[in-house]
Amino acid sequence: MIAGKSFWDNPENAKPVLKERTLLSGRVQCFKKLSSDLEESEILFELATEESDKEALEDVSRQIQDIDQRIKKFSLDIMLDGEDDRNNAIISINAGAGGTEAQDWAEMLFRMYARWSERKGFKVDIIDFQPGDEAGIKSVTFTASGEYAYGYLKTENGVHRLVRISPFNANGKRHTSFASVFVYPEIDDEIVIKIEDKDLRIDVFRASGAGGQHVNKTSSAIRITHLPTKIVVQCQQEKSQHRNREMAMKVLKARLHQSEKQKQEEKKQEMHNTKDEIAWGNQIRSYVMQPYQMVKDHRINMETGNVNAVLDGALDPFIEGVLLSGSAD
Repeated sequence: MIAGKSFWDNPENAKPVLKERTLLSGRVQCFKKLSSDLEESEILFELATEESDKEALEDVSRQIQDIDQRIKKFSLDIMLDGEDDRNNAIISINAGAGGTEAQDWAEMLFRMYARWSERKGFKVDIIDFQPGDEAGIKSVTFTASGEYAYGYLKTENGVHRLVRISPFNANGKRHTSFASVFVYPEIDDEIVIKIEDKDLRIDVFRASGAGGQHVNKTSSAIRITHLPTKIVVQCQQEKSQHRNREMAMKVLKARLHQSEKQKQEEKKQEMHNTKDEIAWGNQIRSYVMQPYQMVKDHRINMETGNVNAVLDGALDPFIEGVLLSGSAD
């Protein structure tokens, strides 16, 4: 195809093909390198065994452990073959019913994903942040920028449930809180989403801040309503109204793109139906801190007793488990 005379007639149409070729070439090279390194380790292992060379055996053992981790990563990369999987991710977290308890839980989830992103080397940028009335957050929308950010984080779509002794209740009663997480791919520049000015309602307002601190004195916050779809996005983190509008439009384009794909593809329609079923109590994962400690992913029946580690960003076992099981589709 690339060698064809007419291929370069339209450079825009050539971009997706070249992008796919680069991806496939990279995977082929990775596979060849893994095969070569594994073959070399096997030879070294045989030699070290024959000579009873303990030091050499330890070196080979380290090499094999490294190859094992690379094979695991390669397996995940192959699973992440969706059209948008390599894109940055836009994540929205919303507190469920329950006031301060749920808002505190939403903030804990935000910190968890921020810590996970930090471990992955992803960059986190807040787009919109709505503080809670007393503590925590009502909602937050942010981007995680890095290769395959959306491919990994799409596994986190759904309701997350927390069970603990309430720090806001003087009687020390056990409380259950819920928060919803939605993940969208950030759209590549080459994908064009046409938005008519007549389809938008743009509201300007003053940004809010927790406890009245750092409140923007000017009306720089932006709320954009896309009238045909009723999608509403807002951004208030920047001092510049122009910058807030730019960020809000980026989120709107991402959400419209996702919505359009859901209409066009049966798989995306299934995703849409799953979202319709999301309700408080229909959680994908539970985080229990009292009367015992456990995090359980209900989709793959995976659990761990180290709740604090998970809340500090140790999400890889769950994310990888869901991806490898195919439950993220």
